[in-house]
Amino acid sequence: MKRNEVRMRYLGMAVCAALATAVFTDAYAGPDASKPEEMKAYKEEISSRNVSFEMVPIAVGATIDGKTFPTTFKLGSPASEEGRSDNEGPQVEVEMEPFWMGKTEVTWDNYNKFRNEYYRYMNQKLDIWDAAEDEWADAVSIPTPLWEQDTRPILTGMGDEGGYPVADISPYAAKQFSKWVSKLTGRFYRLPTEAEWEYAARAGTTTAYFFGDDPEQLDEYAWTFDNSAYDDPDRGHPTYGSGYRKVGEKKPNPWGLYDIYGNVAEWCLDGYEAKHYEKFADKKVSWREVFSAPKDLFPRVCRGGHWDAEPQECRSAFRFYSDPMWQDRDPQIPKSIWWYTDAFMVGFRVVRPLNEPDMKEKLKFWDADTDGHTEVLQDSSKEVRAKVAAE
Repeated sequence: MKRNEVRMRYLGMAVCAALATAVFTDAYAGPDASKPEEMKAYKEEISSRNVSFEMVPIAVGATIDGKTFPTTFKLGSPASEEGRSDNEGPQVEVEMEPFWMGKTEVTWDNYNKFRNEYYRYMNQKLDIWDAAEDEWADAVSIPTPLWEQDTRPILTGMGDEGGYPVADISPYAAKQFSKWVSKLTGRFYRLPTEAEWEYAARAGTTTAYFFGDDPEQLDEYAWTFDNSAYDDPDRGHPTYGSGYRKVGEKKPNPWGLYDIYGNVAEWCLDGYEAKHYEKFADKKVSWREVFSAPKDLFPRVCRGGHWDAEPQECRSAFRFYSDPMWQDRDPQIPKSIWWYTDAFMVGFRVVRPLNEPDMKEKLKFWDADTDGHTEVLQDSSKEVRAKVAAE
C-alpha cells in the first residue's frame, strides 16, 4: 500500500469509541448532562493511572450559580484597546456551544503518567503495515522519552512534580494526551479552539482582561515577567532565574478558571494566520467556521501569555504562536514530534464539548495533521502507537 493511501486511512477512518469507567468524588455532581442547564463541575479520576483533574462548566446559553454564559461573543479586540496588535482584528461575532474546560493547566504529574506509558506499551506497539484500519485509527501514540541531558537541568529548576504545569511539549503531544484520557474514560477530551479559549478567558467581559483594563491588577491573577523571578538562584529556568509556578495559586477568573493568563501559554487547535479574522468581517459565524485548521507544523496558536510575558501579552485577545526556533536545541533529524526544547513557557488545558461529535471528527481533533508527523509515526522504530483501554 502506498504511503499516501496509508495516511488517508489513518486520518479518515471512523471507529467506535472505547468505553471505560472513571471514579468521581462526592464533592462533584459527575460529568453527565444533556443540556447546558444541567452542566456541573466535576473531578475526573482515572484510578488505574493515578490521574485526576477538575473540569469547569462553560454552559453556553445558560445561567448556573449566578453565572451567565452568553451564546455569542466578539473574538479579538477593538482598535481602541491599549497594547492591541493588528492580528486581533477586526473583531468577529462568534456563536458558541457549551463545553467543560480544565480548571487548571495540565500538570507534569498527570502528563508524566502518560509518557510513562511508553514502557508499558513498548512490546504491544502496532505496526501500521500489519494493523487493521480501525485498530490503527483507534490507537494512541505515546511520547518518546525526554532528552534528559538537556532538559533535566531545566526541569530541576522549574519543577516537574507537585502541581507544576507541563511545558516543553508539542501540540501533537498535547492532542495525544487528550486522546489517551478519552480512551481511558470514554469521554471526549481535546484541546480548545482559539475561539473557545478566548470565550472562556473573557468570562462574559469585553475589556482587555476579565477584571477590567488595568494591567496593574494582573499580579492577583497571573504569573508573568513582573512577578515570576525567584530569589533562590537554583530555582526557575537557568537562563532567566524565573519560571512557571504550581497551578491554582493565583485568583481564578469569574468562571472558575485558574492561570488562564500567565504561568504557561496554552496550545489551541488552530493554525496561526495573522489576517484570519479579516475573512469574517461584518459576519456572525459559528466557532466551527472561525476555526483555522492547521496547514503546516508552524505556526500554531497558543493563548494567555506566560511567566516571561509582558502584561499586554496576557490580554484575552492576545495571539501568541509557535516558531521553529522552539526546537533549536533538538539534535534529532527529523526534529521530535513530541518535545519543543526551547518552549518551557507553553503548556495546555483540555476541554470536553457537551455535544460529542462522531469518531471521524474526533480523529481530526486528536491525530497528526501534517505529512511530516504522519511519516514519522509510520517509519520510526522509536515511536510507540498502541491500543489503550481502561483496566
